[in-house]
Amino acid sequence: MKRSILFIATIAVLLLSPFRSLTSCPGATAPEGTITERLAEAVNVYLDGEFDSGLAITDELLSRKSLASGDSVAILEVKSIITYAKGQKYKREAFGYLQSISNIGHCMMNFPREMWPSELRDKWYEISKSKDMLVCANETGPDTRTIAIMEFDNFSVGEYKESLGDLSKGLADFFEFDFSKFGGVRIVERDKLDYLLREAKLSEEGKIDPATAVKAGKMLGAQMMVFGSITQLDGKNARMVVRVVDVETSEIVTTADMEGKPNFVEMEKALVKDIAGKLNLAFSKEAGAAIEESATDDMDAARLYSLGLKYMDEYEYEKAYDYFRKAYEKDNSFAEAKKKMEIYKPLVS
Repeated sequence: MKRSILFIATIAVLLLSPFRSLTSCPGATAPEGTITERLAEAVNVYLDGEFDSGLAITDELLSRKSLASGDSVAILEVKSIITYAKGQKYKREAFGYLQSISNIGHCMMNFPREMWPSELRDKWYEISKSKDMLVCANETGPDTRTIAIMEFDNFSVGEYKESLGDLSKGLADFFEFDFSKFGGVRIVERDKLDYLLREAKLSEEGKIDPATAVKAGKMLGAQMMVFGSITQLDGKNARMVVRVVDVETSEIVTTADMEGKPNFVEMEKALVKDIAGKLNLAFSKEAGAAIEESATDDMDAARLYSLGLKYMDEYEYEKAYDYFRKAYEKDNSFAEAKKKMEIYKPLVS
């Protein structure tokens, strides 16, 4: 199966890079790089749907004597992902590997990573919450500002309320991705915030009170929260508003808004830069280029991608994959849709 260079690079970052130094830890028995290479092979066959072959590799690695704890965590992570992909009756086993990782060292690595299916991610948050470790000490630094981004509200009316559908979910995802490109910022995972809101029953009928959302953000170590909204009243005019709230005081730190033709993905990029400037975030040429190249300028592709996120969050992976695929077909420069499509393909059927 041919995969994009971007996706191969993503896998390297998500799964392999953090493990390169682990095999040199005291107690590791394999030559440096061997475990990394074998894990790369296990991930590759998993992406091709050869789950048992991938598990055979992880089993061989776990059978090695005197594994360093970091090696064990790396192997169990891959083993959990592949086991989960085998289907409903293997879920408990996959969850058990996450529990084993937590027992070895819950904060040893910054989990979950993007390649984890959404149900595995939620299970990790459940384990984290039970241990009062939703936030690890190694996630933040003294000069890092932690920001949580809420799903945007859709205040449109009539046909536009319906046609924009779950676009507000996608816009929050785009905003999160773009904001992460600035220096000195850590973004709270969107699904971690959603999980906490669901568990705490802070939302009713799909509406979340800003005060309770801020409370949840504070529990996750956020210093600021971003709230956004979109409004379309007719076929020519639209508005997007973003406000940043100080979690400690609940006061509005800054706001930005934009009016114009109803292309909210273009508005999102402009407002990201506006808000970042008002917060004095470090802005490099590289960050600017990454923001311009991210996501899509095609509203139809953005809507399809947003539906993919909706079904991803609901563990309906076949539908999620299908919408990510449609989004990429609509705009084949839409790198994030391509990446998620390839991540969720092994879970289809």
